[in-house]
Amino acid sequence: MNAISEFDVVTGAFSYTGKYVTRRLLNAGKRVRTLTGHPNRPNEFGKQVEIAPLDFQDYASLVESMRGAGVLYNSYWVRFKHGRATFDDAVTNSRILINAAKEAGVRKIVHLSIANPSIDSHLPYYSGKAQVEKAIVDSGLSYAILRPTVIFGAEDILINNIAWFVRHFPIFAIPGSGEYQIQPIFVEDIADLAVGVARQANNLVLDAVGPEVFTFENLVQRIATGLRRKLRLIHVRPSVALAMLRLINPIVGDVILTREESEGLMGNLLVSKQSATGHTRFTDWVTNNAAVLGIKYSSEVKRHYR
Repeated sequence: MNAISEFDVVTGAFSYTGKYVTRRLLNAGKRVRTLTGHPNRPNEFGKQVEIAPLDFQDYASLVESMRGAGVLYNSYWVRFKHGRATFDDAVTNSRILINAAKEAGVRKIVHLSIANPSIDSHLPYYSGKAQVEKAIVDSGLSYAILRPTVIFGAEDILINNIAWFVRHFPIFAIPGSGEYQIQPIFVEDIADLAVGVARQANNLVLDAVGPEVFTFENLVQRIATGLRRKLRLIHVRPSVALAMLRLINPIVGDVILTREESEGLMGNLLVSKQSATGHTRFTDWVTNNAAVLGIKYSSEVKRHYR
């Protein structure tokens, strides 16, 4: 397959991380095709990116859409159970995608997973991610698996919505002690990592983490400081914090935080024991983006299910 006819495939090029990966590929002169379930989303790439459906029910079409591709950059997953979207379905769909990529002759898969996945985890998000990783390894495909913690950036949901709460409420409820840690990575850095590892011949599994580690309480306070907001932090039981957020869910039309996400955060699953692989400092980014951070609430439900 020559360089002119070969192309790369990106799941969700009109979404979050996929968009940043796509920008880099196009800037490098690559031909790009996206697999998407949202073809009518805003598309900054115009006709530069070919569009094919991410339809797990049509296996033959999935295979054909990837036939001749060099690399599959995959970030498909679900953040929480919503309607017919479940973690079990996400695992099944991921296996379908992996098998289709193998049948299509894709040379390599670059997969975005999560830090600290475990088959034995009682949290479906983390056990599901581990099952997908195993499916990739067992497939025989060449692979690079990146394990991000929390990805921050202009379209980020978690950090943006913490900032939204800081802007709108004088009190912020911290679940438990707030001493559990978080190590966010910049979306531009993880896109650089993804494109970089695609060029490596060896298989690898790598944590994708930034250079700064915060306690959750300190992270919230850093955001408040960056926004120049006075904020009173209170500590409540995790169950109370989730109950408070459930009262706000209907107001913002979203699921702000799930029990699984809270447990993962409090279990120190959003921090790595490896060296930093990103270089952008979260503290600097918050300062530089204070004018826009948290101005609008970002809804996961609206982004992915409507």
